Amino acid sequence: MSAIPSTASRADLPTVKLLIDGEFVESQSTEWRDIVNPATQDVLARVPFATAAEVDAAIRAAHAAFAGWKNTPLGTRVRIMLKFQALIREHMPRIAKTLTAEQGKTLPDAEGDIFRGLEVVEHACSIGTLQQGEFLENVAGAVDTYTLRQPLGVCAGVTPFNFPAMIPLWMFPMAIVCGNTFVLKPSEQDPLSTMQLVELALEAGIPKGVLNVVHGGKDVVDALCTHEHVKAISFVGSTAVGTHVYRLGSEHGKRVQSMMGAKNHAVVLPDANREQTLNALVGAGFGAAGQRCMATSVVVLVGASQQWLPELIEKAKTLKVNAGHEPKTDVGPVVSRVAKQRILGLIDAGVKEGATLALDGRHVKVPGYEDGNFIGPTVFTDVSTEMQVYKTEIFGPVLCVIAVPTLDDAIALVNRNPMGNGVGLFTQSGAAARKFQSEIDIGQVGINIPIPVPVPYFSFTGSRGSKLGDLGPYGKQVVQFYTQTKTVTARWFDDATVNDGVNTTISLR
Repeated sequence: MSAIPSTASRADLPTVKLLIDGEFVESQSTEWRDIVNPATQDVLARVPFATAAEVDAAIRAAHAAFAGWKNTPLGTRVRIMLKFQALIREHMPRIAKTLTAEQGKTLPDAEGDIFRGLEVVEHACSIGTLQQGEFLENVAGAVDTYTLRQPLGVCAGVTPFNFPAMIPLWMFPMAIVCGNTFVLKPSEQDPLSTMQLVELALEAGIPKGVLNVVHGGKDVVDALCTHEHVKAISFVGSTAVGTHVYRLGSEHGKRVQSMMGAKNHAVVLPDANREQTLNALVGAGFGAAGQRCMATSVVVLVGASQQWLPELIEKAKTLKVNAGHEPKTDVGPVVSRVAKQRILGLIDAGVKEGATLALDGRHVKVPGYEDGNFIGPTVFTDVSTEMQVYKTEIFGPVLCVIAVPTLDDAIALVNRNPMGNGVGLFTQSGAAARKFQSEIDIGQVGINIPIPVPVPYFSFTGSRGSKLGDLGPYGKQVVQFYTQTKTVTARWFDDATVNDGVNTTISLR
């Protein structure tokens, strides 16, 4: 699907296809959802909620393809990924336009979404090193031991609306290059850009059945979690759904990794670079309209840095709210009317609970886009940790500010929060930074970095309430997740070997 139409009659609307055994097929489902441009409310296309038979067919196609794909030479798999990354680069502007139309984020942010996924595809080309086993000779007399990292079989991925390019690219390229086959379920809210990437993957040479795509909601997710042929499930999304996926998949013997909700803090010390820190806080708090699981949602001002609050608010006021495709837009719409109403409800709750609404973005107007799902940058001060706006992942352009006297107080506050995706510290002190990274109980730490998402050579390592499962997406950890280790202990005898007789002990001689 390459074109984005204006609102049309329902009969003229394009439909998103399923990908089953190498063919894009029209679903026979009776349940469909509109894909809506969040800036205009134009309906772009319709996406099906796949039937149980269609999901089963996709999984069985992946299962049938596994036998051949797992034995495909490593070099062949790598060359496909090399071509795939080249195609993504070539088509990035086109995909970004689609992504902005269906999701709402700005065009530069949409290109960033694609690029961060592209980095994972590039890293997948290093699989020859990443998937190597180990070898040790003479562990006993003429006995060698070595390990093999072998693919699991059919793997599945469930991805969220906020990164329809990056997160699918976290999943299926690494799984496939390891020798697995894959069934992807994109977000039903914005699957068009995901499907454009899938088309490029097939163009790059991924064989039929190795990559399959189904669409839908809970029934489809449950089918992936319970099907006999699915061996592993990767999930990124809300805590409620991620917990369900982890429990259901685990009960049915699947490996599961669930990356879930967050409440990310940024701790600011008075010695930090003032201008750079304020720019980072505003960008990380309001970029992508706050719809990032790694967005900064709580600013913790330590000591004298509390004096920076007026400047923080003034910088937030300068951000331009507009449709994502309009030039110089800083904050686009949130993804849906439902999301907007949820965010507005949480802002209202914060006011009722006694937080000070220092910057109110509830009534922003965007000329020419009066029907858009817009919320302007919003800042709460005088926030306590008992308030709903602090405890809940708002997933919108809302920043909560808390003041504390010392770094120790800030560390204790962050560590009391049940979530553990990311945290940032802004300081010029190496001693403070070292203390912070040692004592903070959060999986991903940024030092003067507001959104500490690792580059693909490392793994995404959210922790505590933000993650279920031992191994994170991409990097070395995901190679472990998508492979199983087989250990071989071998002894070869030549004609001159002395017969030692029967050995009834457990020791090797």
